[in-house]
Amino acid sequence: MPYLLVTLCCLFASLGSFLFGYDSGVISSVIDQDSFKQRFHNPSDAATGGIVASYNGGAILGSVLVSYLSDPWGRRPVLFTGGLLASFGAALQAGAVNVAMLIAGRLVAGLAVGLMSAIIPVYCSELSPPRIRGFLGSMQQWMIGLGVVVAQWVGYGCSLRTGNFTWSFPLAFQAVPAIILSCGVWFLPESPRWLIEKGDSTAGRAVLNRLHLVPGQTNARLVDSEFTQICDSIAEERRLAVHSWRQLLFTQPSWRHRVLLACGMQAFTQCSGTNVLQNYNPRLYQSLGLSQSTSLIIQGIWGALAQFWNTVFILFIDRIDRRKLLIPSLLGMGATMCVEAILGQVYGDFASASSSSPNAVRAAIAMFFVFSLFYTSLGLISWIYQSEIFPTAIRARGSSVATATNWSLNLIFAQCTPIAQSQIQFKYFYCFAAFNWVAAIIVWAMYPETAGKSLEEIDNIFTQDIVKSADDVDHHRPSLLRVKGKVTLMVMSTQDSSHPSEHRVETNIALTNQ
Repeated sequence: MPYLLVTLCCLFASLGSFLFGYDSGVISSVIDQDSFKQRFHNPSDAATGGIVASYNGGAILGSVLVSYLSDPWGRRPVLFTGGLLASFGAALQAGAVNVAMLIAGRLVAGLAVGLMSAIIPVYCSELSPPRIRGFLGSMQQWMIGLGVVVAQWVGYGCSLRTGNFTWSFPLAFQAVPAIILSCGVWFLPESPRWLIEKGDSTAGRAVLNRLHLVPGQTNARLVDSEFTQICDSIAEERRLAVHSWRQLLFTQPSWRHRVLLACGMQAFTQCSGTNVLQNYNPRLYQSLGLSQSTSLIIQGIWGALAQFWNTVFILFIDRIDRRKLLIPSLLGMGATMCVEAILGQVYGDFASASSSSPNAVRAAIAMFFVFSLFYTSLGLISWIYQSEIFPTAIRARGSSVATATNWSLNLIFAQCTPIAQSQIQFKYFYCFAAFNWVAAIIVWAMYPETAGKSLEEIDNIFTQDIVKSADDVDHHRPSLLRVKGKVTLMVMSTQDSSHPSEHRVETNIALTNQ
């Protein structure tokens, strides 16, 4: 199988993404357990929001710190550190005796996931050939979804027991993938781009040879081509090296543009409303009049179906343009959130709908499932896109800023959602409908296509200085090129059509819109 090794490497590294999904999903199954409420003395909405949000706060810190570790030390040490921190955080949470200790454990676990969620897309993109980069990049979202599903069904299974086991075991289980990742990460190859950037071209080329090995075929030409592309790209990036956050954000317009696009993409995922559903699904279902056990079962089915959609979409993620998947995704999520809000408004936030209007409850639940279908494209592409658009020199810092944006908004929604649900209930979903529709317009207007291009080709999209202002012309017609504000008039002579002569006349003239 072509690219078997690189696929296995990315799959194992994505254990960190599984942990991301598990940590994000497990809390929704835990906070509504009766034994949990008794243990922590019925925490208020604000305290519940703090338990959820502390994880996001740690993730923000981790995503900011990642570039300080990965740029000098490499991608693998970051994964190792994240695994160790996640194990420690799981121990603190499972053994918590009060809310403060639980919050501390969630904070440490969030720090670990923040590190890994920022570095895994970088690592996978730097290992991946263009042909399957979308597939391997989307593996992160697939593993996140798998982690969520496992967390939901572990939570349901434990809810059938009694005592502290119902909440402590799901929290302790976080340590299992974390320990496996920490032990196995040293068997993974280091990023070839990082090795070449650090001056170890021999090791970088050796990694490329291993990653692109196809049984019975020679891969020398492919390796030579990619090695040359990487070297040329790094040489240019060293000329424009980034040494500070200020330089990243304010020196190069091209870099600032990419940072804004990546941060915007991550903002779209949080403003879609997906984590509001994920973190508080059982509570939402109970507000529809369903029992705790039924709510947990429906949540597990919701997560499993979402993972099924992830699996289907990942199979053709590299065959369809990113924009063609993103725009319908955002429009569809906006529509489902709008319908959800309207149903809640019409039926009085379902205060008595479960008995008087069961069809309204079924429709509300159905909208959650339809939402998961539409979210799939955005969830997969959000992690791919941010890792694609940054050059090697700023990839770690750029991904760090984008991931911090994701976690910052996640923190805000995690803290505000319990209060919003108590105060405005299902009208809260009108906000997410508006967010999604605005995001669809922004993607249509501002986001360039990246599907099927090498990282170096994507870099050229942002750094190209010359833009043709006319279509291909006849030999006797002049063409105009705009070069940084200067217009070059190029006249093609047709005396010898095979070797046309060029006459360039440069002039500074005012250009008017036609």
